[in-house]
Amino acid sequence: MEDTLALRNPTDDAPMDRHGLERLLAAVAKGDAMAFERLYHATSAKMFGVCLRLLSDRDEAEDAVQEAYAAIWRKAAQYDAAIASPISWLAMIAHNKAIDRLRSDGASRNALPIEFAFEVSDTAPGAPAMAEHAGETRQLDRCLNQLEARRRTLIRTAFYEGATYEELARRTDTPIGTVKSWIRRGLMQLRTCLES
Repeated sequence: MEDTLALRNPTDDAPMDRHGLERLLAAVAKGDAMAFERLYHATSAKMFGVCLRLLSDRDEAEDAVQEAYAAIWRKAAQYDAAIASPISWLAMIAHNKAIDRLRSDGASRNALPIEFAFEVSDTAPGAPAMAEHAGETRQLDRCLNQLEARRRTLIRTAFYEGATYEELARRTDTPIGTVKSWIRRGLMQLRTCLES
């Protein structure tokens, strides 16, 4: 994802960048409630957007965001800057909480297929599991970077923002069938790369 976040820190006018978010996550991992509040203010609008795009319901999205930040508070010590950017890690947690709500609700919504939901475990993994996850993340990044830029961008936008096919078609001024085809081919290439 991006290395800077356009949202503002509530205590100053400087944009919250990757390193600022990393420092906040490190402080949250030590139980710093003030850092958690700053992290929430700096990122919650983005996380709400991720959840709202998937759930299409403000109340459901707000609940998913609340669950995501509860998980972030508990799991901040698991964040590893070598594996993912802070905003990517936060977005994955929010995305997974929204997907959990979709699954538990059993409702069919106007969201992209489940293959966009790369799972992040809610339980604290041991060292072997974390090493395996780090390897998988590096492999996923390597495979994503091998995709044509257009396909890579569509897949990342769908995953991180929860954008639907219709939204992606509108944003790119491309017929929806073409967007679906590009994403399908990109996912097939991604699957082939990940299986090799």
